[in-house]
Amino acid sequence: MKLPGTVRTRFTVLYTGLFLASGALLLALAAAFASGSRIAEAGPGAVPGQAVAGAAQARIDELERRLARADEARSREILKGSALALAVMGVASVGLGRLVAGRVLRPLREMTTATRRISADNLHERLAVTGPADEVKDLADTVDDLLERLEGAFAGQRRFVANASHELRTPLTTMRAALDVTEAKPEPLPEPTRVLVGRLRTELDQVDHLLDGLLVLARAQHGEFADAARVPLGLLLAEALAVRAGDAAAKELTVRHAGGSGSADVWGSASLLRRVVDNLVDNAVRHNDRGGWLRAAVCSEGDAVRLVVESGGPVLDAEQVGRLGRPFSRLGADRTGGERGSGLGLSVVSAVAAAHGGVLELRPRAEGGLRATVVLRRAPGAPA
Repeated sequence: MKLPGTVRTRFTVLYTGLFLASGALLLALAAAFASGSRIAEAGPGAVPGQAVAGAAQARIDELERRLARADEARSREILKGSALALAVMGVASVGLGRLVAGRVLRPLREMTTATRRISADNLHERLAVTGPADEVKDLADTVDDLLERLEGAFAGQRRFVANASHELRTPLTTMRAALDVTEAKPEPLPEPTRVLVGRLRTELDQVDHLLDGLLVLARAQHGEFADAARVPLGLLLAEALAVRAGDAAAKELTVRHAGGSGSADVWGSASLLRRVVDNLVDNAVRHNDRGGWLRAAVCSEGDAVRLVVESGGPVLDAEQVGRLGRPFSRLGADRTGGERGSGLGLSVVSAVAAAHGGVLELRPRAEGGLRATVVLRRAPGAPA
């Protein structure tokens, strides 16, 4: 039968049950021995043929009966005392069993806490359990080997993305230069050639934007910030809205901005956090209905800073929205309005937020549109 509760509770119940069973067995053996001793002592008091006076024999028999009753009473008292002691020790064994189980399971609890603390951003940490070569140390060494393999796999993936993105920029630059040379020829280009050059330049810009997103994603996942500083998130939002003001006006969007420039500062990479704000604003402008609206705000709540960018649009499916934080995830053309994107915008936002100890929350609005919220830790000493 499987006992309910935690391992510590099951160990405590097991220890207590074994103690009570062994104590009850000892008590039963003691009672059996005492009963056998009384039977042995209850034999006849006179030997046949012995000449003893009747009065003396009666006196002897009476004394033997008194001794037997006294012995029986003493045995009962001993058994009662033993039963009481067993009950007291049974209660004490619960606490002792829990204490012993806690000490036995302490290395496992420490391993669990250390394993929960280790994530993709600090795979270099190890459990490093010391002590005798027992089952617990074998388990810890196995987990350390697994973490080492995971660290190698993550590092290899990040190096591949960064190196591939850098290497692909060289042929892109060459192709862009060839297009510039073609357009710079003195004789006018034929119309099909001019259209083809324009299409190729658009595709090159798209690929360049994709590679730039991959580089930012790899850098965010690596978690190394050379430009870490105190960053005014509200100011970044105001600048991003100003840069995209022309595009918002072209789509006749109503833009509402709340939150002062210095109301909520965070600590982290200024360039990566700027990319977070730019991507959210760009996503809200690009994937919006003509004549729609956009709301953006930065607010501080305790030790957390919230960047909220909300936009209108068609009603979205919650399951599809939940996948937008993954790389190369897009919604249908009814959401994008026919505009192409790299599919990395929100995944970059999610990765940068996670690298700064924050989180990206995406929720579809019941009336239509999307609400994107980035929650970050407020910089120490920043005004609330």
